[in-house]
Amino acid sequence: MSHVIAIDRFLQQAAMTPVIDVRSPTEFAQGHIPGAHNLPLFNDDERAEVGTLYKQKGRIQAIQRGLEIAGTKMRLFTNFALRLKSSELLLYCWRGGMRSASMAWLFEAIDIRCTLLERGYKAYRTHILASFSKPLKMVLLGGFTGGGKTEILNALHTYGAQVLDLEHLANHKGSAFGGIGQAQQPTTEQFENLIATQCAQIDPFQPLYVEDESRNVGRCSIPLPFWEQMRSAPLMCIQTPRPHRTHRLMQEYAGFDTELLCEAIKKIEKRLGFDRCNEASLACRQGERQKALEICLDYYDKAYANQLYERFGPEWERQLPQFTPHFPVDTAQIETLISSI
Repeated sequence: MSHVIAIDRFLQQAAMTPVIDVRSPTEFAQGHIPGAHNLPLFNDDERAEVGTLYKQKGRIQAIQRGLEIAGTKMRLFTNFALRLKSSELLLYCWRGGMRSASMAWLFEAIDIRCTLLERGYKAYRTHILASFSKPLKMVLLGGFTGGGKTEILNALHTYGAQVLDLEHLANHKGSAFGGIGQAQQPTTEQFENLIATQCAQIDPFQPLYVEDESRNVGRCSIPLPFWEQMRSAPLMCIQTPRPHRTHRLMQEYAGFDTELLCEAIKKIEKRLGFDRCNEASLACRQGERQKALEICLDYYDKAYANQLYERFGPEWERQLPQFTPHFPVDTAQIETLISSI
């Protein structure tokens, strides 16, 4: 017989046991426990039908209709569970109610032990949102666009340091151009779930290196308590010379379709100015992509310098520790960087 456990134990067991999310595809896409398999008891239309019936006709008729729908899928469900080749499964639905209990009953009929999440995915969300207020020993890597901060984060990770790559989790590199060539972004809810999953593995007494970001990474918003910790964390300013930054950005973006680049330029028209935006777009269409990049870089450099001025005052260049990398970044440079903070 299945049993119910609280979120802390559920997540501990999830490191070793397959997790099944039995909610509808839309619920799963909005947000789920990272690593969970979606095996919906009802699809979106079926869930809406059963929910409407519950409100209009009552619980019994809704259950009967739910059984009628699910009955045609039982073989599919059991085949899916058997393919996981596990004698035990963890299950959850929205509130830890009938959907997960029904699926557990079916799986236990084929000798698979099931454990349910108490209060379901709702409990998970409460848990992870609270986790963002736990203090971490953050260190920010800041600096102007194209400075190689992500490469430095990767080198820190290889070195054995703790890192959190928010841009990787968000599938976005942060600027108006940041979505080009990237996979579809997760929802903000799922972005939060991904951050929480990684932070759960972090030693809070050791430094955690994070790239300096705005509150929004593309359409994903950094959880406010977490972002407030970022804003109070020490910042190491990466000082990569502008010619090197231009070269890196050309390598990264110049090969993409002209219209994609012009659409990205258009996104910053209000901040870049109408004339400069048109100049950059025209240069891009005429094959002068470096000229277009330089125009945009003028804006991004000025904007980031203004941010540093507002956060750290007029003496920010003297107050902030600075590090000038040489690429590729090697172990000696990482050791110098760590010792400079």
